Amino acid sequence: MTGLISEAFKVFNAEAPEQAHYWRTMVQGLAKSSALDSKTKNLAYLSILAVLGRKNGIPFHVKMAQQTGATRDEVISAVLVGLPLAGHVVTEVLPLAVTAFDTGNQDGNR
Repeated sequence: MTGLISEAFKVFNAEAPEQAHYWRTMVQGLAKSSALDSKTKNLAYLSILAVLGRKNGIPFHVKMAQQTGATRDEVISAVLVGLPLAGHVVTEVLPLAVTAFDTGNQDGNR
């Protein structure tokens, strides 16, 4: 999945390794303390990225959702769940999410 990591995140890791380490530790701690299962967390994260229009994280987090069993329809629904609140900013993310899902879908998980 290293090819899916944004250039900004690569620079963050390379130029601020101590901060990156503590950031990862915090993220991992929050993930462990969540009552949500992994698939639900990954789909919720995709929803948030879509509402914020954060395209850089979409391919990586689509792959994370796939690895936890999310289907193509679930990924699409997660991206679009914020449509009433955020408007069409989420539809701008949709093609990227679908492409990321389809290019990583070797096991036929539709």
